[in-house]
Amino acid sequence: QVQLVESGGGLVQAGGSLRLSCAASGRTFSSVTMGWFRQAPGKERKFVAAITWRGGSTVYTDSVKGRFTISRDNAKNTVYLQMNSLKPEDTAVYYCASQTTAGSGQYDYWGQGTQVTVSS
Repeated sequence: QVQLVESGGGLVQAGGSLRLSCAASGRTFSSVTMGWFRQAPGKERKFVAAITWRGGSTVYTDSVKGRFTISRDNAKNTVYLQMNSLKPEDTAVYYCASQTTAGSGQYDYWGQGTQVTVSS
């Protein structure tokens, strides 16, 4: 099992920045890729960004490209999401997740989520 704990959410004005962290523990060696997802009120959870532990390859959803940056610190088993130029539509609960099978698209472990609220 992999345990994931997110932190760093909060309230910020439009145009501001936040950095989310996701600390992984447990069987972290089984994790191949880490992803960030978000769920706005009344909407489905959606993919935001992902990064591979080994090579650091990244992928982003179009709406955050150029504003968000995902990174990882292998020594700390921690993944970050730097969010700049935040917009009210970025308001959501942000979740990190761990994928244990490369290329599966399936995320096996999830954190509890952290709230991000962007005021206009």
